[in-house]
Amino acid sequence: MHISSSPAILYFGTPVVLISTLNHDRSANLAPISSVFWLGWRCVIGIGAGSKTAQNMTRTGECVLNLPSVNQVDAVNRLALTTGCNPVSAKKQARGYRHVHDKFGVAGLTSDISETVIAPRVRECPVQMETVVEASHGIAENDALLSGGIVTFELRVLRVHLDPGILVDGEADRVDPDKWRPLIMSFQKFYGLDGQPLRESSLSSIPEAMYRSPDIERARNEVKIAV
Repeated sequence: MHISSSPAILYFGTPVVLISTLNHDRSANLAPISSVFWLGWRCVIGIGAGSKTAQNMTRTGECVLNLPSVNQVDAVNRLALTTGCNPVSAKKQARGYRHVHDKFGVAGLTSDISETVIAPRVRECPVQMETVVEASHGIAENDALLSGGIVTFELRVLRVHLDPGILVDGEADRVDPDKWRPLIMSFQKFYGLDGQPLRESSLSSIPEAMYRSPDIERARNEVKIAV
């Protein structure tokens, strides 16, 4: 029997992506997200509208989506509570974020030159996708409490770079799902495909209640109208 529930977040498990973008001073920004899905060679991501990544993508119209495997969990964890924005917003300060300018350095990752965009790729990530922004759309634009907080970007993939170690033997254009081990985030914690927790996650130090949305209270007041 199911029960009616009101979780603060609906974070049921998605792959982690490291998004690399270019700052105003042409240095690289690198940020982890996990609100992402793909349709063909298009991708949709959701991200905080005030983040450095969103600002950079709006200005430059491009980014690189780098997919870490479970082997990069420590690097992702070192980035988790950092932001390229300075000063750090009060909201992020309350969640324990700090400003870091050299994101590649703090993560211990290596930047590689891209072929079609200016933003760099992450050498250590087995999957790297160079993309351009095709469209953007604010979330909850008609809601006075939530408007301006989150933005979605539709991205078109221009280049895909794959580590040969995750390919089907003898085929350059097919990923072998038995070899590819994506890093998964579920309710702020890191997992592999086997469902076992990998590391203590920095994000899990943030109480889930801090993500609680006004939509939850609205949902409680929704009733089914008999017809």
